[in-house]
Amino acid sequence: MQFTKPLLKGTLLKRYKRFLADIELDNGEMITAHCANSGALLGVKDPGIPVWLSESENPNRKLKYTWEMAEVDQVMVCVNTSWPNVIAAEAIQSQVITELNGYTHLKREVKYGQNSRLDILLQDPAKVDCFVEIKSVHVRRDASVAEFPDAVTTRGAKHLSEMVEVVREGKRGVMLYVVQRNDCECLKFAADIDPVYAKTAAQAKTQGVEFYAYYSEVSPNGIIIKAPIPVIF
Repeated sequence: MQFTKPLLKGTLLKRYKRFLADIELDNGEMITAHCANSGALLGVKDPGIPVWLSESENPNRKLKYTWEMAEVDQVMVCVNTSWPNVIAAEAIQSQVITELNGYTHLKREVKYGQNSRLDILLQDPAKVDCFVEIKSVHVRRDASVAEFPDAVTTRGAKHLSEMVEVVREGKRGVMLYVVQRNDCECLKFAADIDPVYAKTAAQAKTQGVEFYAYYSEVSPNGIIIKAPIPVIF
């Protein structure tokens, strides 16, 4: 995924009310940007870190800037949780995610159950349907270890339960964790942050849900899924 316009560079002043960030652009202008991430942003919200923003041309937007990425310890990290679904679909279609190769049709935002939507449905006449739920990962607290989640997520636990149901129906249920940085060698679940999610994930694995994680190359030019890393339970 390539950005269509060059990103703007600035310095983070503060992130607040979950979806707002005050930033000083490199030209000295003070702006408030939309933060497309409802999590705690552990490790990537310290005042003074370099950040990059996109600028919208939509005159109806309340905030025309979106906080896209930050630089932490000389590593670029994408904080925008709306991109993993886009780059994951691109990677699947480009056969980068080898565990999901061999399907001829890809649908996004597919209705499932009574009132849920799952991120991707892969279909092929010769295969059982494959539902894929995508999670955005940016946290690294220990050396080379990505972690999910960075805040309690009851919605995330619900998605795990839905994947178990998918498997019970005879289909493939896949959890795909897109690590939006390139300095992690494995993914673990942050049991100290959300013990329910970590426990539910472990139970889902024993019931046939598949877990995969891939790291990404992140730059002001774009974000590309590169290669798999192990998921450690």
